[in-house]
Amino acid sequence: MTAITSEVVITLPSAAYSRTMTATTRSRPPGAGPLLREWRARRRRSQLDLALDAGVSARHLSFVETGRAAPSRELLLALADALEVPLRERNAMLLAAGFAPSYPATDLEDDQLRPVRDALQHLLTAHQPYPALVVDRWGDVRLTNDAVPPLLDGVAAELLRPPINIYRLALHPDGLAPRIRNLADWAGHLIDRLARQQRQTGDHRLAELLEEIRGYPAGRTPADPADPLRDVLITLRLDHPAGELNLISTVTTFGAPHDVTLAELGVEAFFPADDASRETLHRLAGPEPNRA
Repeated sequence: MTAITSEVVITLPSAAYSRTMTATTRSRPPGAGPLLREWRARRRRSQLDLALDAGVSARHLSFVETGRAAPSRELLLALADALEVPLRERNAMLLAAGFAPSYPATDLEDDQLRPVRDALQHLLTAHQPYPALVVDRWGDVRLTNDAVPPLLDGVAAELLRPPINIYRLALHPDGLAPRIRNLADWAGHLIDRLARQQRQTGDHRLAELLEEIRGYPAGRTPADPADPLRDVLITLRLDHPAGELNLISTVTTFGAPHDVTLAELGVEAFFPADDASRETLHRLAGPEPNRA
């Protein structure tokens, strides 16, 4: 009879590829199983469905979720990829399983990200005279162009102290909210966006921010059914001393990032929705510099 060792390695063949799971008596920090189960429930995936995507059996996935088997790093990353777990949460899952994080979280001000920072600032500058800004996962502003400050005239000073948060800035009663003509529509858009981000990430800080924003009086203004673009997209209709601004918003993210910071950054750019708004933004920017 073959001697029983303290470690058994089970290799499971798959049509796609093989995954190796290790059941061991060596102690590892608990937590990977419950986290996997939580993410699978959040994504509404069955064990069988997820197991097929990751190339393991449903039985072994069940063992991982219940703690009867400890996943290898390779398997854990494959499951996280199949569940579209954000990079920050993948690191947390790896730590819970006793592994080192796979994805760095480099500060945007770090010299290592200087080329990225310079590229982002170039992108923002090129968008002038239209406003654009870079925000992180929580809506905190990291970079802006020169077209943003003229729009913030009248906003309470405490909302302009770093870190400036776009959700508070837009919907706080001392922020832009009193000047947003379609407040109900814009508040609904931002709250839906924040709620979707919270559902996708399970981030507790986002949940707290969402609860705070929902407590603001913003959004009680009736929607304007006469808005010509309302059935196509939600525009930001902002009162400004220089003239009403109708702005279209777009959000751009990095493709296939392998750094937590970059994965969580978004470039929000605003475009004029009509000729009057375009002219107003050009006036606010002042005369173009002489390039001769």
